[in-house]
Order: sequence, then C-alpha cells, then structure tokens
Amino acid sequence: MSILSDLIAHLHGKDHPVKEVLTGAYWTGVVSGGCGLASTFRHEEHPHRQGVRDVGRLTEKTVLELAEYALSDYAMEASIGMAAINSLLEVDEKRWVEKNASQILLEKGEGKDVAIVGHFPFIPDLRKKARNLWVLEQRPQEGDLSSEEAKNILPRCEVVGITGTAFINHTLDDLLTWAKGKYILLIGPTTPLTPFLFNYGIHVLSGTIVVDKVEAFKCISQGATFREVRGVSRVTMVKE
Repeated sequence: MSILSDLIAHLHGKDHPVKEVLTGAYWTGVVSGGCGLASTFRHEEHPHRQGVRDVGRLTEKTVLELAEYALSDYAMEASIGMAAINSLLEVDEKRWVEKNASQILLEKGEGKDVAIVGHFPFIPDLRKKARNLWVLEQRPQEGDLSSEEAKNILPRCEVVGITGTAFINHTLDDLLTWAKGKYILLIGPTTPLTPFLFNYGIHVLSGTIVVDKVEAFKCISQGATFREVRGVSRVTMVKE
C-alpha cells in the first residue's frame, strides 16, 4: 500500500456528493463536504493525448469516487483526485502555527545540509542560511539538480522539504524512503492538511485552505497563478 492509498482508505466513511469541480491553469478545486485545492498538473509534452475520464459527469460522483482519480497515472486526473481528497479534510485550527514553511526551513536548516524537492520562491533566502542546499526539480532551473538525483542527495541531508505535488506524480513514497530519519516538511497547495500524514515520518505540513470559495474559484477560473489566488489562507501544522 502507498501513502496515497492509505490516505484514501483513511477517509472512508466521510463520503459526500461532489458539488463542483474546477480545473484552472495552475489550480484545481473540488467542492464536496468542504472545498479542496491542488496544483494543476498535465502532460506538458502531449497535453491533448488523453482526456479526463467521465468529463462533464464528475459532479455525478461521490467525492471518494473522485478521490480515486489521485491514483491515476494521468496527471490531470491525479490533480482532480488530490483536490477531492483535500475537500474532505477538516483542518483543526488548534493545530495551526503562525509560521509558514519558509520560516521553519530557515530556522531548521541554518548551518545544515538541506534538500528541497521542488523550486520555491524562498530558495535564495534559504541558500544563504543552509550549509549546503540542493534543489531537485523535474524541470530544473539554473542551479537545480534533476529530480532523479533525489535518491543520492536526500540520504545526505538533515532537513528535507518536499512539494505536495509528489502525491500527483506518485514519487512521494520513494522520497520519504530516501529521506527517512530526516526533518521532513511537505509544502504547497496540494499538501493534505491532516495529522494522519505524521505517521509517515513527516514533521511539518504546509498547505492551503479556502476561506472564500467564490473569490478563490473566480481567480482560479481566470488563470490565477499560485500567488494571485484570493480567498485562501496558507496554513502550517507541526507534529506534536
């Protein structure tokens, strides 16, 4: 069983009808019991080769049926599935902390060997603090390493940040194996904000919740990037 399969199984008994599905250029949203978001992924090389199963009829499903899409090898379906999962999570405000992932990384990573899977805006600041910083990306930018180097880099580090989109491309299980015993943060809007994930060696969950669905979906439908979406709050949970 993968961590994703375990998470879906953990949500059984919490089913709801799917009320709305919105797939934008950068964000995907699903409304069921609550409103959940995830990053929008698609096949960059062949974007028109495959379509979403049952497109136009997704609101006829239950949210747990839609959550199964997260297991799909088609990235667009997996994005929808992760948003469906996040729509079922009830985030306990008592578990929030007033720090975002970048602040925690700057504190925990100072003077240490750090790896970040995914390229985030805080990378330049973290590079000034860490003893060594490796950034691993599927589409590397200048100074990044290929994500294929993760198996060699993560075991050498003390602090590891992983993008929540590792759920979408199904790399999370391997990444957690290579980072076992390290201080691990799961970062980004796809990250499921549930303490259930702390059972898998993760110490910090930093994600996004919707506080104004109408405003958020208006922005998403108009092509808003991650930073441009309004009606959301960034939330961080730390393992007790």
